[in-house]
Amino acid sequence: MSTISATDVKNLREMTGAGMMDCKSALTEAGGDFDKAIEILRLKGQKLSIKRADREAKEGVVIALVSADNKKGVVIRLSSETDFVAKNEDFVNLAKEFAQIALDSFPADLESLLKQPYQNITIGEKVSEQVGVIGEKIELADYQRIEAPQVVSYIHMGYKAGVILGLTSADAKFKDAGRDVAMQVAAMKPVALDKDGVDASIVEKEIEIGKELARQEGKPEDMLEKIALGKLNKFFKENTLLAQAFVKDNSMSVEGYLKSMDKDLTVTGFKHIKLG
Repeated sequence: MSTISATDVKNLREMTGAGMMDCKSALTEAGGDFDKAIEILRLKGQKLSIKRADREAKEGVVIALVSADNKKGVVIRLSSETDFVAKNEDFVNLAKEFAQIALDSFPADLESLLKQPYQNITIGEKVSEQVGVIGEKIELADYQRIEAPQVVSYIHMGYKAGVILGLTSADAKFKDAGRDVAMQVAAMKPVALDKDGVDASIVEKEIEIGKELARQEGKPEDMLEKIALGKLNKFFKENTLLAQAFVKDNSMSVEGYLKSMDKDLTVTGFKHIKLG
């Protein structure tokens, strides 16, 4: 039987982040083989993931990053079960590393991101490994990306929410305006950029709600459609970004604010990820 030294245990711990006793146990089981020990720890994490699959991971951190040329942006959510884990510096740094990989590789979707290499394994495998290390459900729960002439980002305090937003102009003088609008997204949570971007199912639901409310108010049946459409327009004004009242100056809409900066300035799109 091979002798497991304290140095071996320390090295494995530095490589994986697992606890000292877990590392010693894995090395002992693997007969001192580091690769096998890492696989044992990863399998432990996978088994724990299955066991905790029905647990809710509503805590965590949201990280938003923008490329050096400001043309691309990504936002990710690394979730945990407890706020205690979410505030751990190593957990936050791991999320930042995942976000940087996402920005560098710019995969099309979350599934592709999980397959991206992380050190000598994949991001997905690293997440499973961390379940074993931390002992609670950890998941890379969301990933969004955006490309535009200029992308700006905003992270709400404590990494509770993140926004990436595209502008039609690459001029750096509009960066602050873009950040103001990104903060608006975080605060007001619009469902779409404008009314054309609202999902048809949401529109249909709002019309039905509008009709039912009008019906309960005793309005004539032949007026219900018109009344519902009026309520729908109010919904668009309150819930689509460009039509919303600008939070820093309610006398104008977000669209009006951007036009006051430049007549051609507008938002190409946005992505908003929050905890919960």
